[in-house]
Amino acid sequence: MRIGSAPDSWGVWFPDDPQQVPWQRFLDEVAHAGYEWIELGPYGYLPTDPARLHDEVGRRGLKVSAGTVFTSLHRGPAVWDATWEHVSQVAELTRATGARHLVVIPSFWRDDKTAEIIEPAELTAEQWSHLTTGMERLGREVRDHYGLEIVVHPHADTHIDTEPNVERFLDGTDPDLVSLCLDTGHYAYCGGDSVRLIRTYGERLGYLHLKQVDPDILADVVKNGVPFGPAVARGVMCEPPGGVPALEPVLAEAQKLGVDLFAIVEQDMYPCPPDQPLPIAVRTRRFLRSCGA
Repeated sequence: MRIGSAPDSWGVWFPDDPQQVPWQRFLDEVAHAGYEWIELGPYGYLPTDPARLHDEVGRRGLKVSAGTVFTSLHRGPAVWDATWEHVSQVAELTRATGARHLVVIPSFWRDDKTAEIIEPAELTAEQWSHLTTGMERLGREVRDHYGLEIVVHPHADTHIDTEPNVERFLDGTDPDLVSLCLDTGHYAYCGGDSVRLIRTYGERLGYLHLKQVDPDILADVVKNGVPFGPAVARGVMCEPPGGVPALEPVLAEAQKLGVDLFAIVEQDMYPCPPDQPLPIAVRTRRFLRSCGA
């Protein structure tokens, strides 16, 4: 299991935002915290010139595990061209870093900054069909054109969120084309059990995001229907080991699979004070070592 972190753990959600730390500081601090692997984060946050990115990452002793894309494939064939243009841009940079994975996040049904509802929270049967066939096509095209594996990330305030929806998505997609990025925090946020998911769908697990939820804040978020963005601002995603799920059994269950896995720490903290992420990252890395990771 290869442990890393991501710009998300430094409060980075967007390519450019005045509330985020500069990318140079993120790279310096993630290396200082003891991580070897990073994700690219939102495209355009880190340098997009492959040579410069390679130099900046390499001279800090870091390596890239994955890039990230957002998709809205449930909207059908009409969005394919725009989707592929975006995916190709990120996939090309990801491949240039030597990474093998592309984390695919479904589009939000409400805006993660304004909390405005964009579309219905539930998909129709036709939209589910568009989503599953579209992801299979994406997996095939990304593999054939870039040699990368897509890992689909269930996420709060998207259509792949709860246990039933995650299972429906996995049951409806080809294992040879679509793998899962299990984010333990998002899955707990949406009521799912990460250990049970790994036991049931272990052969689909291609990637891990390690994250915890504060159960008290989550209870209030659920009770009052708080959108994900404001919930994060309240601190719903918390520093381990203070939340749920317990990461020790999740890591133990994943290690039983006997496969090579990335486990990337992602503590959603947008927005956060610039001096907050580094001490948390150092403590989190120490905690994960105590778990044998």
